[in-house]
Amino acid sequence: MEVQAITKNVRIAPRKAWEVMRKISGLGVEEAQSLLSFIPRKAARLIAKTLKSAVANAEDQARNSKIHMNSAQLRVCRAEVGQGTTIKRISARARGSASVIRKRTSHLKVVVSDERQSGKAKKADPVEQPRKQKKK
Repeated sequence: MEVQAITKNVRIAPRKAWEVMRKISGLGVEEAQSLLSFIPRKAARLIAKTLKSAVANAEDQARNSKIHMNSAQLRVCRAEVGQGTTIKRISARARGSASVIRKRTSHLKVVVSDERQSGKAKKADPVEQPRKQKKK
């Protein structure tokens, strides 16, 4: 059973969040939570909140479908960072000109899955993309 949690429009650049996010991908939930507690970055705190929400979603979904689930059985199967909206501000420069300051936001997505089913999961067939035709 795969369960996800998404946090949108977080005020951190996607590149900064991606560095932390790739460290927890594939780990067990408890191991990922302990690792995030020792990383001294803002992204680690935000990702930890998203991971905690994904675990709570999984436990709630298991309770509703009457399946016994323990958070020790969960594994982070996917951890993704997407680019959110960019807030643009203007800063004054010399001789009456201005420059744009881009304040980037991120969308954090953590997908946790039950360990028992993750080993049995089949690989999905890749969707064929149409090839671009060369111009003559």
